[in-house]
Amino acid sequence: MARSLFRIVAAILGLYLAQEFVPGVKLEIIPGQSSVFGFQLTAFWQILILVGGILGIFNSFIKPIIKTITLPLRIITFGLFSLILNMLIIWLLDIFFLELTITGLIPLFWTTVIIWAISWFLGR
Repeated sequence: MARSLFRIVAAILGLYLAQEFVPGVKLEIIPGQSSVFGFQLTAFWQILILVGGILGIFNSFIKPIIKTITLPLRIITFGLFSLILNMLIIWLLDIFFLELTITGLIPLFWTTVIIWAISWFLGR
């Protein structure tokens, strides 16, 4: 339980830092379209907690299953395929949420690295 909470916090903090320091990463409210289950999201922090929370939950529950399925690829690539998996997860998040915009592979890579580093630091 605490591990899942750390992953959620790491995802929220990582998205915030990526949005602040990586050019090409934007997290913004879309007036009239930013809503969850009929509730309008009107503040930046609401979008940040929603997107980061879903990323953290995805990393806690879905990612271990994907890592198990792709174990042979991770062994062949000496673990570098994990970076591709993390980038794919964040890219899918970018597709699902219109409020998150990541333009290009370089901002996607740096966003992934920031979230990974924060997650690693909080895990220690």
